[in-house]
Amino acid sequence: MILWTTDSNEALTLSLVRAPKDKEVVAPEEVYEGFNPTFTYPIYGEEEKIYGYTDLVIDLRFASGSLQQYLSMSYSAKLQTTTSTIDDVEGTLQKFIPAGYYTDEAAFLQKVEEDAESFRPPGQLIYSYTRPAPNSASKGKRKRDGNQALDPESEDVVEFEVYHATWDTPGFREYHRRMQIFILLYIEGGSYINEEEEIWEFMLLFEKRKRKDASHTVAYHFVGYSTLYPFYYYPEKVRMRLSQFVILTPYQRQAHGSELYKAIYQYIVKNPTIVELTVEDPAEAFEDLRDKNDLEMLLAHEQFLEEGYGPQEGAAPARKTGRAEATGEALVEKGKLGPPVDRAWAEKWRRDLKIAGRQFQRLVEMLILLRLDPSDKASARAYRLQVKERLYRFNFEILAQLELEERYEKLEETFQSVREDYQRILALVS
Repeated sequence: MILWTTDSNEALTLSLVRAPKDKEVVAPEEVYEGFNPTFTYPIYGEEEKIYGYTDLVIDLRFASGSLQQYLSMSYSAKLQTTTSTIDDVEGTLQKFIPAGYYTDEAAFLQKVEEDAESFRPPGQLIYSYTRPAPNSASKGKRKRDGNQALDPESEDVVEFEVYHATWDTPGFREYHRRMQIFILLYIEGGSYINEEEEIWEFMLLFEKRKRKDASHTVAYHFVGYSTLYPFYYYPEKVRMRLSQFVILTPYQRQAHGSELYKAIYQYIVKNPTIVELTVEDPAEAFEDLRDKNDLEMLLAHEQFLEEGYGPQEGAAPARKTGRAEATGEALVEKGKLGPPVDRAWAEKWRRDLKIAGRQFQRLVEMLILLRLDPSDKASARAYRLQVKERLYRFNFEILAQLELEERYEKLEETFQSVREDYQRILALVS
């Protein structure tokens, strides 16, 4: 029996095609050709099915840097007689990619070769980092020595760069039209943004590789990108919202998302016209990425920790007061984190670090939990009340509809769930 229905996620095959000389400087596992998207329902419908073909392959290739596109399709059989409508595979996809894509493979590969030598990322370079090349000596050394700096000139090291662009960046509108399909293919509920809204900003992440021949040609390869939308903040500043964030499949689970987020955060902090960074409806995976990086930033901030946790081991003895004076016991002074947290102090740091209100409150709660002594009943109770107060305010409309006893039970249940999740997140940074 012939099956005429195909899963569109499996049928659509994506490739990031490098020029032959650029393939010579990468390991075989870095030739990123033949991977599938996460979603195709924005293109082929909610059920993500294509009808009328067997062994269907939709071959959508991108020049790894310039993202010039090539599209073809193949199948072993096409249904000829049916009362149902056979899907127009290429015609449907055409609506989501810019005109002028290649259908001649030889012409496309020639374009890949040309662009490899001439393409440069659009926008302004704002951030860079390095990684050991796969199977290089640097990779093993990095594991042994931790975050030791790597020489970007070394053949064993790969550079990555983040560029900031706007609609006014020369050539960027055309580049964005080739790039934006990744939003549909990787972000659930993702949609194209309106080019007529001039205030959008973009962060683009590229891998930078140098050829080993005499030319030492530098080639750039697209990794992912993020979109930012500024909202007016009285009287003359903006609140920046991170809207879309995508790292392509071959580069996922290698911490490139964290580096792109760090680039965005540093851009926000350094820009005096931006008051804070917010995130639009983040997916769970992105929430974890955001929490992990924000926590690592705070845990590396010496002044914040010194004020927050108070005198640490090795510091001068604390002043004795009250019962401590009477018994001769040393009183351990609490820092501003408490619990309960010093709200004025926390708000001052939140503004300085440009972190959104609810996110900063959650981070503070995690940092308190990190060093909370479970045997200190007073502190444990103060912490529980602090978290519950925030949860009550955040879920007020739902909780207010419940009877008092049921409200208490629901709040306690939510607190326990939040604490468990905090412990999971803290384990990511320990």
